[in-house]
Amino acid sequence: MSLDGAEVPVPKGATALDALLPPEMARRAEEVGVAKVAMEPGRLLALAVLAGAFIAFGAIFATVASAGEAAWGATRVLAGVVFSVGLILVVVGGAELFTGNNLIVMAWAGGQVRTGALLRNWILVFAGNFGGAVGIALLATGARLHEAGGGAVGATALGIATAKLHLGFVQAVLLGVLGNVLVCLAVWLAYSARSTTDRVLAIVPPIATFVAAGFEHSVANMYFVPHALFVTWLDPAFVAARSPSAQQLTWAGFLARNLMPVTLGNVIGGAVLVGGVYWFVYLRPLRAKARGACR
Repeated sequence: MSLDGAEVPVPKGATALDALLPPEMARRAEEVGVAKVAMEPGRLLALAVLAGAFIAFGAIFATVASAGEAAWGATRVLAGVVFSVGLILVVVGGAELFTGNNLIVMAWAGGQVRTGALLRNWILVFAGNFGGAVGIALLATGARLHEAGGGAVGATALGIATAKLHLGFVQAVLLGVLGNVLVCLAVWLAYSARSTTDRVLAIVPPIATFVAAGFEHSVANMYFVPHALFVTWLDPAFVAARSPSAQQLTWAGFLARNLMPVTLGNVIGGAVLVGGVYWFVYLRPLRAKARGACR
């Protein structure tokens, strides 16, 4: 069975229908990390643009699901479930997502990937994700998606973006940590899968939890906030009527008050608290045992 080109043998005593256990998942994650870093830059960038677009589609779905007057808790849960479409498209359809690629540290920590190669991957994928998400935001604005539902979708979109830019720096970092812990756990669980159905079922619960709880995800925010900014530019009368506070949104504020701290938190949550911990638990002992056998 393969994921992103990494082949993993069926564990001893298991059948081809059994899900992989955590030690095999860790080896798969390491092999996938090596393959991702070795990818040709043009292909990597194209797949990163796709991932940004896929996450933007999930964000659009979540915005539509959140619009209207339904009970807050139920709306949040529904938004989380439908937002999962974004990561499902990334994992099943094949794309390169910055937050998921934080798990490449499992290959880096074992010496399989160099620091420079890791950082190049992250930078290129981050840039591609930004381009894909902002591109969809621009298309959605041009299509006047904000007018859907009698303007309810636009009012919800503006409210989401405004709330994100009113987070404190430390709060945004911590929400980013929590957000990417769950996103990377969704990717981690997908490494256990042997079928598309397995992957989908593994992805939905962590993603629904992260969205329902209000945690932060840098790539999703590359759609949420730019879309609101484009609406303020295209339709200022709509903004003045439906969400006057959104008139204060700026690109500088987005970068400094949301994207930077959330990205920092995402890296801590994904690379350290998920990738680093699972490397320490499952891969580090294997490397130590291998070194001992060579002596």
